This record gives sequence, C-alpha cells and structure tokens, in this order.
Amino acid sequence: MVSRQSSGSNFPPRLFLLVFMMLSLPWTPTSQARVVGLDTSFAEPVSSGLGGRTLLVEEVTATWCPTCASIDPELFEVADSHGSRIALIALHPSDGEDAFQPEASQKRIERLKVIQPDVADSTPTFVVEAGIPRKGYDAWQDVQRDILNTELMRQSTSQLEFEVVKTEEGYRASITTADLVEAEGSQLTFMLLEHEKVMPEGAINPGGDFRDRVLVGLAECNIDDNTIASHVGFLGVESTTGCASSLTVEFAEMDSWSLILVHEANLESIEAGGPTSTYGAVELAKRPLATAAEASSAIPMLLGMCLLLSAVAIIRKK
Repeated sequence: MVSRQSSGSNFPPRLFLLVFMMLSLPWTPTSQARVVGLDTSFAEPVSSGLGGRTLLVEEVTATWCPTCASIDPELFEVADSHGSRIALIALHPSDGEDAFQPEASQKRIERLKVIQPDVADSTPTFVVEAGIPRKGYDAWQDVQRDILNTELMRQSTSQLEFEVVKTEEGYRASITTADLVEAEGSQLTFMLLEHEKVMPEGAINPGGDFRDRVLVGLAECNIDDNTIASHVGFLGVESTTGCASSLTVEFAEMDSWSLILVHEANLESIEAGGPTSTYGAVELAKRPLATAAEASSAIPMLLGMCLLLSAVAIIRKK
C-alpha cells in the first residue's frame, strides 16, 4: 500500500515544475510529440508519425495526495515543453483510497516494482525509463539529469509508428511500422492515458476536479511467440499475423486521450537480468496544446526562477 505520507520539500510545487520545464528548454528539439486538437474527427486514419526516441517518465501518484494534486495541472506544460523527448504517465495505485484505481496503472506499478522495489513507497515518485525512483517534487534536478543521461547513452532505438481511426464504439489503433532493434525477450506495449479524468464525488480530493495523464489501458504483445500476454482497459486487442505487423487495440470514446506505443523487454527477460529501459516509444495525443505565446511569455520569469532556485539548492547542499 502506498504511504499516506507524501514526500515534502521547502520548494513550492509550482516553482519546482516551472524550473523543471525551464531547465529542459535549451536541449528541447524542435519536433513536437504528435498532438491533434479536440475537434479532430479521426474519420480518416491519423498517424503518430515515425519515431522511437521518446523516453518514458512514469509518476506514481494518488488522488488523495496533496502534493500530487498541486503539481498535476502543471505537468501538461512540462510535457509540451519537452516536445517528443518524453511521455509523462500517471500511475494510480489500487490502494483502497485512490479515486480511480485503474487496473492498468496497478499492473504497470507491479512491473516497476520488479525493477525498483521501493518505487511505490511514497507519492509523488518519478521514474525515468525504470531507473532510480526520484521521490518528491524537490527531486527535479535528478529527474532532469536522468533524462539527459539516458538520451546521451542511447545509441539506437526501435522505429515505431501507428495510426488511429474512429469506430462506432470509440477508436481503433493499429501498428503500421515496427523496425525493432531487438526482438528476443521483448514485447510491444500500448498504453492508453485519459486526460482530465473527472474526480468522483465523495472521494478524498485535496486538488481540482480533474486529474491528468491517468493510465487506464494496457496491452502487451509478446514478440517471442506473437501472443497477447495481457490486456486491461481496452475494448479489444488482437494480433493476427504477429505483434510487429498487426497488433491492434480498440478503446472506448473519451474526450481527451494519449496513446503510447512502446517496445520494451518482457517481464521474463527483466527477471532474468535483461534490459530495463525501453527500446523505443512514440506517442499520439488528442488533447489541448499549450500555445507558443504562453510558453514564450513565461521564459523571462522562468529563467530568473531557475537561477535563483539553483543557487538556493547549491547553498542547501553545502
């Protein structure tokens, strides 16, 4: 069970996230993760675009956590500021108290616990590519360092692409390209995130009416034998001719969502000492996008905050 004691700090949550976002700007590529507007019909297939260098940043969070609720609205700006560099995923535990407790999130937490046993001991906890858990919002320096170090160490990634089209019940996503750098002991994983998920009445709620980026769907296809290893939160999952060529998922209608395709080691490989970071990932989102004007107007203020808080952090460590 996740501890009700959330990680704390002397830094306000909003300042942490603004600085976290600002520090990434000098290295942010011009490419933007594929984001389409809420008015997109999907009557014709919409492609994620060919990609693979996106890093997974998974956050163990909870709806009852005051710190998590405070920073949740800002993470949308963090995602946009990083472009296609990262995919932010909120994992809500099945702890008997979280308002959502999606099975997909708990399944992902259990996978992370195989690699990092203490990952769910407190909230919020951020994990970059299944690496060292960074606990609390004052861990922004470590999170940013993990992102940069992982990018520098990566030699090559799998090239992935999928497309999404509207159906009567919701949407259907199908892989169109899966050029894999490693096949043995690996799987292709679809993750479905719900944006602005409404908080139910009566739930413990120290924040707003919504939570963002909630992992609600998970489908895993084992490449070794081309079978669906597991799936939760999707209307249907199939692979007729193999994971890399025909993996398809269907999901229900929702106003705002993200779908992430990941190539990663399967659990058996991880338990045998295989790689824990992903081979590649790509994301397609249907959600609002922070405007360029909003981002550019914040830069002078963020630069000042960045310099000030960096100096404070250095002084505190001495």
